[in-house]
Amino acid sequence: MTKAMERDPYANQRELTLRGMVLGAFITVIFTASNLYLGLKVGLTFASAIPAAVISMAILKFAKDSNILENNMVQTQASAAGTLSSIIFMLPALLMVGYWTGFPFWQTAFLCIGGGILGVIFTIPLRYAMVVNSDLPYPEGVAAAEILKAGEGIVEDDDGNVIQAHAEQNTGIKEIGIGVLLAGAISFLTNALKVSSDAASVWFKAGGAIFQLPMGFSVALLGAGYLVGLAGGIAILLGIFIAWGVAVPIFTSQTVQPADVEMIPFAMQIWKEKVRFIGAGTIGIAAIWTLITLMKPMLEGLKLSVRALKSGNNVGLHRTEQDLSPKAMIGYMAGMTLILAVTFYQFVADSSLPAGLAWLLVIVCTVLTFGIGFLVAAACGYMAGLVGSSSSPISGIGIISIVVISLVLLVIGNMNPDLLTQADGQFVTALALFCGSAVLCVATISNDNLQDLKTGYLVKATPWRQQVALIIGCVVGAVVIAPVLDLLYNAYGFTGAMPRAGMDESQALGAPQATLMTTIAKGIFAHNLQWNYILMGVAIGVALIVVDLMLRKSSNARYSLPVLAVGMGIYLPPSVNMPIFIGTVLAWWVKSRVEKHSTDSNRKTNLKNVERTGTLFAAGLIVGESLIGVILAFIIAGSVTAGGSDAPLALSLENWETTGEFIGLFLFVATLVIFGKRVLASTQ
Repeated sequence: MTKAMERDPYANQRELTLRGMVLGAFITVIFTASNLYLGLKVGLTFASAIPAAVISMAILKFAKDSNILENNMVQTQASAAGTLSSIIFMLPALLMVGYWTGFPFWQTAFLCIGGGILGVIFTIPLRYAMVVNSDLPYPEGVAAAEILKAGEGIVEDDDGNVIQAHAEQNTGIKEIGIGVLLAGAISFLTNALKVSSDAASVWFKAGGAIFQLPMGFSVALLGAGYLVGLAGGIAILLGIFIAWGVAVPIFTSQTVQPADVEMIPFAMQIWKEKVRFIGAGTIGIAAIWTLITLMKPMLEGLKLSVRALKSGNNVGLHRTEQDLSPKAMIGYMAGMTLILAVTFYQFVADSSLPAGLAWLLVIVCTVLTFGIGFLVAAACGYMAGLVGSSSSPISGIGIISIVVISLVLLVIGNMNPDLLTQADGQFVTALALFCGSAVLCVATISNDNLQDLKTGYLVKATPWRQQVALIIGCVVGAVVIAPVLDLLYNAYGFTGAMPRAGMDESQALGAPQATLMTTIAKGIFAHNLQWNYILMGVAIGVALIVVDLMLRKSSNARYSLPVLAVGMGIYLPPSVNMPIFIGTVLAWWVKSRVEKHSTDSNRKTNLKNVERTGTLFAAGLIVGESLIGVILAFIIAGSVTAGGSDAPLALSLENWETTGEFIGLFLFVATLVIFGKRVLASTQ
């Protein structure tokens, strides 16, 4: 036992409290709803650990006996649920293939609970190797720990001794609050009143080639971009150029434009039917390459997992070394596997397949979820430790999972033709997506668990209590996901799946990853996947991987080209990508300015203040816009139910399109200026 552990200043402090769990559940509902909306709209989610920690400190500071460990448990619970919302990368695909018309509560909840808790359990044995005895940076985990310490007024020396405590608290709740109010007001003007536009583009032709200069005005995406980093922003910009500066112009110049189709719809159709598959290929090969590079730590993680399950219990271990016991872990694994099996049985039972084939599918899907989930857990944990939860390519894991699952079910279908013909092939596609959703739950929580445990390690939390908080977060998040998804679907619809005829498809939530998963699964079973464009994207991805390796080697890892971000730049709508890119440039500019104008003595402190303030303000922008989206979903759903319109609050403004675009641009630029000034003010 180390000296730092012998000096345990938190030995008698309460950690997992009832009020903390209630507060964590409240924050969970907010961030899960926000992440669901943001993820369905643009295919991105944000890590909720840091804003959850700030909100927890701001509220619990009114309780005289609150402490850093209790606040840590609240953010742990909330971050688990916020991460579980990544289920939207695949689950909405079941509506897109026409198998579901809504989100069945119990099937959705049990799928998320079973997969999420397995994700917690699979990564517990990795805690010592990847958190305690590792030099992985865990950027969000370390940042959350620093914020918790700052809020508590705690300063430690290099040996872990508390040398200052109970200083004046500066939780940072003000930055989140300003971001929420600003983004909420702009979102209300844009999405409710329809006074300002959320995007503007310049289109032009050169011969037969069509070009687009895009711009989007979402301040939530500006905040998301601030958290991505400049390398990711440049990669996204490169993806936009490949799509709209090269691919779309070439394809439009080689394709005859129908006389009854205008220029913009024609170009968008080319992008959807051809160019997005190129982006899918680039995303897929980037994900596979990431897994290959992580093969060694993944195998090490598997060995550690097996070894830990064979070891003893927590007897004799210091409080900060106690994980859930192997007996408890085995019990949880068995229970969650049973829950998943029952959930798969409920799904398959609706198909009227022969009993033998139905049970075979239940067993195969359960084994695939457990097996693939176990394999990717270590990889996801390592990726989160390396680049952070927000930047970890979870959607790439989803692509690989859906391909593997679809191919396995295709083999079974070739031996049992009833499977492929059931509901005209719709059922087997839906089953592959349903099983893939379970794997995605395992992967997303694995991606988050070690990040939270890193925070706990730095603030001297009790690991097993954190693991219980993670499990609670999974359950609360799972209960919230289905009703929020139903609400958003009925209010806005998804691309390719509209709940009612006559809805404005331009307002539909894009759900880009779910759209991609649908295309891949349907293409595999129908044997008509457009492999030529996908392979074109794979070739681009391979070339970019080589460039990335050369950049890293020549610059001693200072520079890189995230290939996955290039793929997203090709695949996502350009009006989504541009504000993300601008956010990355803002973060780079602010950091460069602070480094230039700081002295040697205060540079480190200034950079830390800038990072903290920028992170919190960005989180506020994301939450503010997302919450208005969810609130509007309630209003729209109520209006439609009563026989009203899909835009009940919209002002009837004639010939307003150009004016709306200028207002949108003004509000975006104003937010950019306010954002930069507030962050720079934190250094004064």
